[in-house]
Amino acid sequence: MARRALRKIDPALDLAQHLRALEDLPQPWDAAALFGRDAPLEVEVGSGKGLFLQSAAAAVPERNFLGIELARKYAHYCAACLARRELSNAIVVQGDAQRVFREFLPDGALAAVHVYFPDPWWKKRHHKRRVMNELFLRDVARTLAPGGAFHFWTDVKDYFDATLALVAEVTQLVGPLEVAERQPEHDLDYRTHFERRTRLGAQPVYRAEFRREY
Repeated sequence: MARRALRKIDPALDLAQHLRALEDLPQPWDAAALFGRDAPLEVEVGSGKGLFLQSAAAAVPERNFLGIELARKYAHYCAACLARRELSNAIVVQGDAQRVFREFLPDGALAAVHVYFPDPWWKKRHHKRRVMNELFLRDVARTLAPGGAFHFWTDVKDYFDATLALVAEVTQLVGPLEVAERQPEHDLDYRTHFERRTRLGAQPVYRAEFRREY
């Protein structure tokens, strides 16, 4: 299934409240200053078109959601979607997620981390570029608060298996916990646009959840 081109962003749309660059993030970290309120924070790595951020922010208004997207055009598109829906509890950062975790996020700062359908870097010599590497997974475990959740979905079985093995090797997160596939109630009732495309193409999705106990 071909990937659709992004719709043009209305130039009159103000993205100031929903789009940040790395240099805009507070140091030392202060989520309350970033969002203008104190609330549990969830982070999504690789927000793409922003379907998860939009859905989650609308469904759970008592939480803050921070998306991280490396590609400029997708970060701006995602921010535009948030701005159109006036979702004040969601912000997207354009930049490298591994830098955000390593340089900005302190221990125990997050209620949840979401990584959905990351680039599999198919060739074996490129596997070292995968976001699910030892340093990143250690940072995920470090930044989760007790009781916090780590959600990982992919359509690549070997990436899924390798990640689960690495999580067990380098963290003390509990899991993997089984995540059941839910039937969508409407055309965009999917976790991400990539999940929608994968499932409409009758391809399997591999899902896992982990928890930090203490």
